[in-house]
Amino acid sequence: MNEPVDVLIIGAGASGAAVAWSLAETRMRILCLEQGDWVKSSDYPSNGRDWEARQLGEFNFSPNRRKSPVDYPVNESGSPIKIANFNGVGGGTVLYAGHFPRFHPSDFRVRSLDGVADDWPLDYRTLEPFYAENDRMMGISGLSGDPAYPPKPAVMPPLPLGRAGATLARGLNSLGWHWWPSDSAVATEDYDGRARCINLGHCIAGCAQGAKASTDITYWPHAIRAGVELRTRCRVREITTNDQGMATGVVYFDADGVEHFQAAEVVILASNGVGTPRLLLNSASARFPDGLANSSGLVGRNLMFHPYASLQGYFDEPLDGYRGPGNCIWSQEFYETDAARGFLRGYTFEFTRGRGPVLSALAGMSSGRIPWGADHHGAYRRMFSRSTGMVAICEDLPEAHNTVTLDPTLTDSSGIPAPRINYTLSENSQRMLAHAVARGTEVLRAAGAREVSTEAPLAVGGWHLMGTARMGTDPARSVVNEWGRSHDVKNLFIVDGSIFVTSAGVNPTSTIQALALYIADSMKKRLANLFD
Repeated sequence: MNEPVDVLIIGAGASGAAVAWSLAETRMRILCLEQGDWVKSSDYPSNGRDWEARQLGEFNFSPNRRKSPVDYPVNESGSPIKIANFNGVGGGTVLYAGHFPRFHPSDFRVRSLDGVADDWPLDYRTLEPFYAENDRMMGISGLSGDPAYPPKPAVMPPLPLGRAGATLARGLNSLGWHWWPSDSAVATEDYDGRARCINLGHCIAGCAQGAKASTDITYWPHAIRAGVELRTRCRVREITTNDQGMATGVVYFDADGVEHFQAAEVVILASNGVGTPRLLLNSASARFPDGLANSSGLVGRNLMFHPYASLQGYFDEPLDGYRGPGNCIWSQEFYETDAARGFLRGYTFEFTRGRGPVLSALAGMSSGRIPWGADHHGAYRRMFSRSTGMVAICEDLPEAHNTVTLDPTLTDSSGIPAPRINYTLSENSQRMLAHAVARGTEVLRAAGAREVSTEAPLAVGGWHLMGTARMGTDPARSVVNEWGRSHDVKNLFIVDGSIFVTSAGVNPTSTIQALALYIADSMKKRLANLFD
């Protein structure tokens, strides 16, 4: 079972699946260890009427609420933004909304343009072919011609705007602000064995139809057919090294709690911006006393989220309610830096549809919009299927004091130290959130909303985990080089969001996967001298 392999990948989510598929053509022996398990489409909440209750329970974003046997706890008491994480084949793509924007060219040049953070050691043009390849593999719907981006083709037609999208677009048009149909990882046509979207409801509790592009149904079937082995219920404790400072493999626990050693020539970390630093720090040794690959002292530092502002508008006319994919259009009117706004960088408005019946009731009761008494049902009817809104995805600048460390007392069920999050919302982010709330309110009012509710930052917004093992050309100021290889351990690679230098003002999955494909391609070009 544990014969040595050429390549060992830790994590079967967005990046692990992409790098496994790309490297499969080398015919090397490739093994992926995944802490979670396969999730059957028949188990997704959208198969039943209790989907909202299950979305808040066993399919919750938070591992601290799910408390599944395959999860690990996260001490997030030191952060106003709480962590989202999902262990299983497909990782976070199982529960994401499928919003799929790319970074902008400017996002790779923040230091040059705005004098903060750092420039990336690569640029948009370098990643462009890998963005396109990933769009084809994931099956992305969209509309070409968005003036906010360089030209990029659409794989499938865009999602329909629906009543909510059309209403919001009218508001944006009246203000003269940019909007465009969203790039979305939701199939609008039958594609690569997946059926098109039939509007089962919100995508964030798993897509029973298979229209949403989670990597368990996109990359993994192709990778497994090409010979990659995927082993589930394998919880990695540490990466081992030899006297020469090379990775030799990993120690992991199987589903029965039995400890194993898996030898490998190359180790690739694909465990997200919290799981990767956790594992590196827990792999400390006499040779690497501060954690593996941490001579820079930056493993676990510069944690970035995307602080979210959430706005909900209530309308007189019926809208889509919860029907249809959650995202429909976006606006990047306030994406690039404008010093007159009082903050650096910017944000994307991602416009959404409404809430389901239970969440509508909960939101109405908690806000006082649905009172007890004679008007209880009438107030509910004025809310349900009559609300829509947006979130503002705000760029988070890297700050060394925002960290992932090992908790001194909290552990998972295998006794492995849990990650501890310390994060402070910057003044720049606070000003950006305030601007987003003010501008978003303008949009909703212009679209006809009779009432607007807001929350900033959104407390459950920690679903984008970035920056804790950043890439760069200087070993003193980065953890991996410009093609994902550790500066300290020449056969250790990282392909997940932890290698981000900056966070941009868009969801990161598209860029995470493009980077994973780029790193795999770089490895394939250097196979003869990979460790030189």
